Amino acid sequence: MSYLISIIIPSYNQGRFIKQTIDSILNQTYKNVEVLVIDGQSSDSTIEILKTYGNQIFWISEKDNGQTDAINKGIKLAKGEVITYLNSDDYYLERTLETVVNCFIENKNTLWITGDYIIVDENGNQIQSLIAKYKKILRKFLSLNLLSILNPINQPSTFLTKKLIDKIGNFNEDLKYTMDYDYWLRAIKENKPMVLDQKFSAFRIHNNSKGGSMFIKQFEEEMNVAEKYSKNRILLMLHKFHNYLIIFVYKLIK
Repeated sequence: MSYLISIIIPSYNQGRFIKQTIDSILNQTYKNVEVLVIDGQSSDSTIEILKTYGNQIFWISEKDNGQTDAINKGIKLAKGEVITYLNSDDYYLERTLETVVNCFIENKNTLWITGDYIIVDENGNQIQSLIAKYKKILRKFLSLNLLSILNPINQPSTFLTKKLIDKIGNFNEDLKYTMDYDYWLRAIKENKPMVLDQKFSAFRIHNNSKGGSMFIKQFEEEMNVAEKYSKNRILLMLHKFHNYLIIFVYKLIK
């Protein structure tokens, strides 16, 4: 049995990184993949790079309402039984897609899978390994309550079935930074993800990335999302405390 994996790449002015992103998909051992680049009318080298791939990828470039809008456009176009999105500055590690598909085949009731990751800088050098290890430990105890306090799930290492997306709908376009966190809270109420130890992706942090320049706004929005899904005051207080702690740590290491 061979699942088609649809990989959506929301893109805007990431010409510096997008070739590595696309190549990390096309160079996977698993080949039954469709690549959907949804570009927000980039003004850098992105379009010229996309043209070099010919019919290996599908791409459009038009004005949109931001990253979440682009993701939802991709979902509408996706034909795969498994759907995910990979930001245009992140990339997959070796044998990721092969491992994911095998797990879905062997575990028919699993609606989503999440794995481990590394964090890299703009040059691809591994950074913040302690944060990645911290989140790996927390994922072993993943539950709705834990997810109400913090988000240990790495988006580029997370894969959804079309069945799950059909159940819970598209990503929330009102959110600019934490559309993935909002989605995990909705998804975990349907089905707990399979959590794997394998490193699936490299999550890139650089000056122009949301994780690099806008992390305070990201945590503010994350708190609002947590309050939407939980009315437990203790969990929300823990979430707020955790955000303060992480912001303090980020300011030390950035």
